[in-house]
Amino acid sequence: MAAPRAAKRPKFASGAAPPQRGEDDYVPGNIVEIELFNFMTYDRLVCCPGPRLNFVVGPNGSGKSSLVCAIALGLAGDPNILGRASSVGAFVKRGEVAGHVKISLRGDTPDDKICITRKIDTKNKSEWLLIGATVPKKEVIDVIKKFDIQVNNLTQFLPQDRVSEFAKLSPIQLLEETEKAVGDPDLPVHHRQLVERSKELKALEVAITQKEKTLNNLKALNAEQEKDVERVRLRDNLLRKAELMKKKLPWLKFNMMQKEFIEVIQEKEKSAKQEMEEGARVWEDSKGPIDKLKKHKATHTSNIKKINSQVNENMNNRQKVMDQDLKLNAELKATFDDIEDLKKQEKSRQQRILKTKEDLAAAEKELEDLQPYELPKAENAQLTDQIARINVEIKNLKAERNAVESQLKEMESKNSKLLQALRSAGADKIVEAYHWVQANKKNFREEVYGPVLLEVNVQDKLHATYLENHVPNYIWKSFITLDASDRDYIVRETKQYGIPVLNYLVHEGTRRQPLNITPEMKQLGIYSRLDQVFQAPDTVKDVLISQAGLDNSYIGTDETHRRADEVSELGMGDFWTPDNHYRWSKSRYSSYMSANVDAVRPSRLFKSNLDVSGIEDLRLQKENHVTNIEGMHEAIKTLHRKQRQLEDEEANIHKQKEEIINAMRYHKKRREEIQRRVDFKRRTLKDISREEDVESSTRKLLDQVAKLNDERFHAMMKLKDLLTEAVALKWSHTEKNMASVELDTKMEKDVKKLEKEANQKARNYEDCKRITQEHRRRLSIAKQKAESIAMITKDLEKEFLAMPTTVEELEAAIQDTESEANSMLFLNQNVLQEYQNRQHEIESISNKLKDDKGEHEICCSEIETVKGKWLPTLRTLVSKINDTFSRNFQEMAVAGEVSLDEHGLDFDHYGILIKVKFRQTSQLQVLSSHHQSGGERSVSTILYLVSLQDLTNCPFRVVDEINQGMDPINERKMFQQLVRAASQINTPQCFLLTPKLLPDLEYSDACNILNIMNGPWIEEPAKAWSSGDCWRTVVSAAGH
Repeated sequence: MAAPRAAKRPKFASGAAPPQRGEDDYVPGNIVEIELFNFMTYDRLVCCPGPRLNFVVGPNGSGKSSLVCAIALGLAGDPNILGRASSVGAFVKRGEVAGHVKISLRGDTPDDKICITRKIDTKNKSEWLLIGATVPKKEVIDVIKKFDIQVNNLTQFLPQDRVSEFAKLSPIQLLEETEKAVGDPDLPVHHRQLVERSKELKALEVAITQKEKTLNNLKALNAEQEKDVERVRLRDNLLRKAELMKKKLPWLKFNMMQKEFIEVIQEKEKSAKQEMEEGARVWEDSKGPIDKLKKHKATHTSNIKKINSQVNENMNNRQKVMDQDLKLNAELKATFDDIEDLKKQEKSRQQRILKTKEDLAAAEKELEDLQPYELPKAENAQLTDQIARINVEIKNLKAERNAVESQLKEMESKNSKLLQALRSAGADKIVEAYHWVQANKKNFREEVYGPVLLEVNVQDKLHATYLENHVPNYIWKSFITLDASDRDYIVRETKQYGIPVLNYLVHEGTRRQPLNITPEMKQLGIYSRLDQVFQAPDTVKDVLISQAGLDNSYIGTDETHRRADEVSELGMGDFWTPDNHYRWSKSRYSSYMSANVDAVRPSRLFKSNLDVSGIEDLRLQKENHVTNIEGMHEAIKTLHRKQRQLEDEEANIHKQKEEIINAMRYHKKRREEIQRRVDFKRRTLKDISREEDVESSTRKLLDQVAKLNDERFHAMMKLKDLLTEAVALKWSHTEKNMASVELDTKMEKDVKKLEKEANQKARNYEDCKRITQEHRRRLSIAKQKAESIAMITKDLEKEFLAMPTTVEELEAAIQDTESEANSMLFLNQNVLQEYQNRQHEIESISNKLKDDKGEHEICCSEIETVKGKWLPTLRTLVSKINDTFSRNFQEMAVAGEVSLDEHGLDFDHYGILIKVKFRQTSQLQVLSSHHQSGGERSVSTILYLVSLQDLTNCPFRVVDEINQGMDPINERKMFQQLVRAASQINTPQCFLLTPKLLPDLEYSDACNILNIMNGPWIEEPAKAWSSGDCWRTVVSAAGH
């Protein structure tokens, strides 16, 4: 779109009210240029709006709202505020992968141009550029905030799809939006502070009331229990006194035990020690004469030890001689046994020689009689051929079975892909529903089809795209029944899957119209109809025709697209071209024909079911499989049985072949075994013949016997000498031992008695020491026990002095005190603890109550301070809006007012009420969808926005198709209000989008018209219009 002609604008004096306009009549933040590329309906667009009122005019669907979307998205707006899509990828032109929006804002000077570019793609990614440099989104938002641009504020930015939302704004929401858009920028901040602080104030008031109530209740409960508390304290004092007595009791017992230890136990230990020392001294004095006797005895003891050593040595020698004799005797016996064995071996050798010769002769004869074995080669070759033939048959059967199974798997794979496509399109439980229907087919009375997508085959990919775009999505995932009871059964059992079920009545089926392509249709590129381009069961096809009107939708070529207007003249109101879907409709009021052109969306469901080269074959295969599926499974079972039979036959033949081979191996092995036996017998015979002569071995053994007898004789003589020596040593040992015994007897008579007495006294002393140690241990335990109960302090010692001094008296006093305390009975044993807990709680709540009251006073003070700043300013602002709003309504011969709805300290309930009346007899009523019509609400909305013009801080405002539904009178008056407001010096830039304008409207230099047109002949008129020529020149350019 070409840039508009620069209009002459009036210049204002330097003392004019803000915002200050420059020499170019723009204010900072105005939009000076909009550039679109691959955005919604545009390939490329460059638009230069004027600084005041911009009328964007164009037919419906031409791209007016695309301009609004571009402004919002280009200035960091969220897609949700437009009410069209939730992601930026949806705004990329269909068929493209990426695009961009470029918004140029006027800076502080006419030469200062701030360009903000947002690049988007179908993957929902955005890239931001500020004056050509890539920047994060935050920097772009900072620039937008600098100019106070709020695309999410409905009073500044009102897109077509959210016009109804503005009328639905509550008074509270309208106040919030107005505060953001106009007036002091601190107003919304102060309002939020007041709302938050008022909520805190209410919470504090509730808390203070609750705490005061709780505090009074606790004080009353404590006052009722004071007498019981005094008795509890008296009882506690008695029990405490008894506990002190119990603490003294172990110390008293310890003192008595300590006194007994000092007076009795230690004295006994001293006396026993003195007696032990006296006995030891007497015993030591008697030891002098005995020492000589002991020395003499030691000499005898030494001689006895020497003799004992000699006796032991003699005994060891005798034992060695006896062992040697036993060994020689055993060797002699073994020699005689060897002689006997030699005699027996000679006899056995002669017998073995005879037996070996007989075995050798028999083996040689058996080897000569054994016939050679020949392998049956002909039979073996025949069996090998049979095995090869059977293997070939088995291989063929396996290939045939695999082909059938592969065919079934291929069909199941196609169905699975189609089911997955349906699931991706939103039918989350379609797979489960399909499997349920397949598993319960035996329960249906009639045939059940579905999902419909699985029953349809399309030969051409483009036709599949047309069909998918034309048929509603719910039909593709539907099941079709021929019996109402089947439909009810499926709906009841598959309710959790959420899948639609259609019941088809044969007598109500759609009667198909024959396809008749006339020559005129062929000239325009029409070659088929949607009901002719796919194959499906008759029931499914009838449902698609009746539900989607396929027999009224034609298919054309690019020629059809170029001559679309001529196609509609032939009476075809619905047809498809490779890129677009054309639908012509007739107005019920004016009989005016209007066209709706939509881009063809690519197929998502049929993309996994298309094979152009073999689609018909697949169709036939599917029908055969559906009708013969059970026969195929039975054929597979038969092939399995035949294969097993052939494998068994092959195994039998292999077994016969193995038997022949084993027989041959057996004969060969037997011949080799007989040959080895013959060779072994020959070697055995040679070995027996080489054995040593028995007579020579016997002579050697007899010589050995003579030698052993001689050695035994010498050993017996040595044993005799050792026995004589042993007798002499034994005699000497006996004499020495008798002398030692006499010396022991003489010493025992004098010394033993004294030693015994001294040892007895020593044992008595040790017993006394043990008793003393035991008393010390018991005394230590008693002290530890007393210390574990209570450590002695000066205060405790003073209290102990006032108590009884004996154990009996102290125990009696403890019992009396406990009896007195236990005689005091209470209904509530925990009364003291409850009293103290309540007392602590009273103190805690009192402190918190004091803090809450202080915070309450601070909160009230802050609210009054902020309210003093906010409310007067807001009242003044609403008053100004009301003045302008009322004046504008009076000029339109109706009445209206804007008022502030105040609610005291409930600042979250404050709101702005718009009251209007459009009839002299009616009363002022709040603007709502219940009291006013759509046109009346539109008039009220646009006049309210106009009333904000003088007070606004925003650089521009956008309103999309607000005049829809207005009658011509109100629309003309509204237009005059807009023109008058736009001519004011401090009016922001405004964009008003509309599909039409009334004739003979009054325009001013503040108005700028932006025409949006589309069509195949728009290029030449656009050039003429851009050059600034008159409308006649434009029309003539269009005629050429």
